[in-house]
Amino acid sequence: MNADQLRSLQPALAALLGDFRDCFQRQSTFQHWQNYLLGLMTDLKRKSIEPIALAAGVAVRTLQEFLAFFAWDHERVNVRLQHRVMDEHACTEAIGVIDASAHPKQGDKTPGVQRQYCGETGKIENCVVGQHLLYTDDPGAPGKDPFTCMLASDLYLPKEWATDRDRCREAGIPEDLGYRPKWRIAIDQVEAAIGQGVRFAWVTFDEDYGRIPTFWFELDRLGQRAIGEVPANFYCWPKRPHCRSHQAAHAAKRADNVCRLSPVFRDQAWQTVHIKTTTRGPVNWEVKAARVHLVRKSMGPSRPTDRRYWLMAARNPSTKEYKYFVSNAPLRTRVADMLRAAFARWHVEMWFERAKQETGFGAFEVRTYQSLIRHWLCSRMAMYFLAAQTKRLRGENSADHVRAGVRGDQRPGFEGLEPALALVQGTD
Repeated sequence: MNADQLRSLQPALAALLGDFRDCFQRQSTFQHWQNYLLGLMTDLKRKSIEPIALAAGVAVRTLQEFLAFFAWDHERVNVRLQHRVMDEHACTEAIGVIDASAHPKQGDKTPGVQRQYCGETGKIENCVVGQHLLYTDDPGAPGKDPFTCMLASDLYLPKEWATDRDRCREAGIPEDLGYRPKWRIAIDQVEAAIGQGVRFAWVTFDEDYGRIPTFWFELDRLGQRAIGEVPANFYCWPKRPHCRSHQAAHAAKRADNVCRLSPVFRDQAWQTVHIKTTTRGPVNWEVKAARVHLVRKSMGPSRPTDRRYWLMAARNPSTKEYKYFVSNAPLRTRVADMLRAAFARWHVEMWFERAKQETGFGAFEVRTYQSLIRHWLCSRMAMYFLAAQTKRLRGENSADHVRAGVRGDQRPGFEGLEPALALVQGTD
């Protein structure tokens, strides 16, 4: 945003940040937080520490130390953000979207950096991977302005890093932080959010998570309804086998073969579901669904779960693309509702795109774990503010807009942000 846009939202921003003042021991540290957030929201070309510090008139080293070493409770800030999302944007149809993001980086000092798959470029290269949990109040209903907020962001620490504790200590990575697969980090994020009062009607994710049966069993443990994509070679049983055996006749079947050959699918007609309407027109998918047993590993031959899950085959009539989904939803759940929830993953892709452009989500140039986590948190906080204000200004009448109904000499909370305005003014 430019300086005029930020000034118009100054009272709302002051009110928001004031609610987090007790997470900072010193006023000067709180001021650095304000400056950093403002820097992330301005139209600076680069939104890393150095350009923000220079624009704010702060020593670069000071802002580096603010992220790396200064005393402020970033974990409490994150919890408070989750509480705020529930207080102001709770929705009975809310969806949680689980996804990872990769950020290409040079060198070998950034925490967690190594050659690994980078989704941003679609190839193996040097990058840092984060695991994230998004909240959205949009179930795909047409004509509704969605609100989205990233509730949690954690570093994926590769095994090579986790086993090199000297390297971890140099990067400030906590001793108790070891290797966790992305799906385990995601479960911990969902569980922590639920513990803070966040409620999801659905959680959705791609096949990197859905292909892991244990991931589904952990969602069951949390009592969280979910639907996620699975690969074509995901194994299940359309009906419980008569006995446990290594013979092929009793073995689990591939999802694509079950959807193509099993009578419970073969005898169904395709059902057309409207997903959403875009600028290019309506997006419709055809779907078939039935209940199956997942594979539970044990000693000897694998065995089916007692619980049954939905298996869905979906095809795009325009592109002929096929997708397969699994859900732990109850028997009487509408297939159309499940499919729309599954396709809500576009929200997280849009959030990453906007966050990288508008609040420097991937612009971190840091060498410590705490700096990285705090940068992600500040970027998420800035995105929350922008999303909340966008939704408010679209949904309210002019009497409720910023400064409306307030005398010209009354600007609530403005004095607390007066020093930070130097940054905004410097970007004119």
